[in-house]
Amino acid sequence: MPRFLPVDEQLAYIKKGSVEIIREDELRARLEKSRATGTPLRVKAGFDPTAPDLHVGHTVLIRKLKHFQDMGHTVIFLIGDGTGLIGDPTGRNATRPPLTREQLNANAETYKAQVFKILDRDKTEVRFNSEWLDALGFEGMIRLTAKFTVSQMLEREDFHKRFQEEKPISVHELLYPMTQGYDSVALKADVELGGTDQKFNLLVGRELQRHFGQPSQIVLTMPLLEGTDGVQKMSKSYGNYIGITEAPKEIYGKVMSISDQLMWRYYELLTDATTAQIAEMQQKAASGTNPMQYKKELAQRIVADFHGTDAAKQAAEDWARQFQKDEVPQDLETVEISLVDVLSAASHLSSGDVLEETLNHGSRVKVDKLLAKMGLADSVTDAVRKIKQNAVRIDGELKTEPVTFISFHEPEHIVRVGKRMKKLKLRLVSQEK
Repeated sequence: MPRFLPVDEQLAYIKKGSVEIIREDELRARLEKSRATGTPLRVKAGFDPTAPDLHVGHTVLIRKLKHFQDMGHTVIFLIGDGTGLIGDPTGRNATRPPLTREQLNANAETYKAQVFKILDRDKTEVRFNSEWLDALGFEGMIRLTAKFTVSQMLEREDFHKRFQEEKPISVHELLYPMTQGYDSVALKADVELGGTDQKFNLLVGRELQRHFGQPSQIVLTMPLLEGTDGVQKMSKSYGNYIGITEAPKEIYGKVMSISDQLMWRYYELLTDATTAQIAEMQQKAASGTNPMQYKKELAQRIVADFHGTDAAKQAAEDWARQFQKDEVPQDLETVEISLVDVLSAASHLSSGDVLEETLNHGSRVKVDKLLAKMGLADSVTDAVRKIKQNAVRIDGELKTEPVTFISFHEPEHIVRVGKRMKKLKLRLVSQEK
């Protein structure tokens, strides 16, 4: 009989990064029963194979499936080759052209190859919803649609918006939430995962299970991952994505380009690091450890997931070598600045202990003052504008915040604004007289 972790530990791991659990008390009860009986929960997430490749934004749900898998539960990777014929209307302001069965089957094969970079192939139940949707037949579909009204379907935000704007809603689109909900009936799901934009569909699954005499599944929603720009959700159409089939060096470089703030979000949603481990890293970064160290670790983790640890190590070495060789001219101007002129308000050198700590680690500096002092901005105001334009990098790392940490382990640093760059040498001057 499987041995499961204590329920509180399972819940803490499950809740990491999640937005909402409907309902948490029901999930706790099922986990307690599962632990008492040794029976794993059945946890599903569905993916329509509408494109041949996945990006790391898609893996947020797959990662959460892995967390359930790590704790001994049964995970179901559901390929929506049936629902894919309809086309998910979520977030659409127009009807999506349905794909052919041949296109869906080809994409489904690539999905299976990609998800097992994260999930354990031997412990994953892979299902195709055409298995039961094709068998449902005309009579079954009529009986299924009879359980919902048009007004219920129009409560869905995207349908409601299109209806108000007098944009077409095809009848087949109204079938999508019902067929997705029927997946949960066919699989007898205990838990279904989905993005926040899928909440309506997930709740339809709860409702349908009640109609079919099954316990209603718990709904767990996960956030939509922001892309490398830190603004829009990750999408190929926005050009802010990290493809999991991209070359290791490409993945590594894209992760290194994100902001420090977004880095913690990626740690939360794209790694197995616990909430406590992430909090510890954040605390160390706030206390003086260079955040770039953690970003490099994150980049290696993500590359390793899809290409292995050797490729991740090589990507890190290649990225560093390319930055030094291809982007930094040998005759670059060096600007020497007194540290006290650019210190952030939270930093000071008023004691010997603090001075020693600064020498050993580094300090937080105001980026706008730094750029103005180095002549890379016309003024502090101009520097603020350049930071907001995502034009500032220090040692290859994008800076989007007004204050950054600069390590003293390296004597010089490369500061770049657009195509202009200079070497920075900070002169440590104590405020003590």
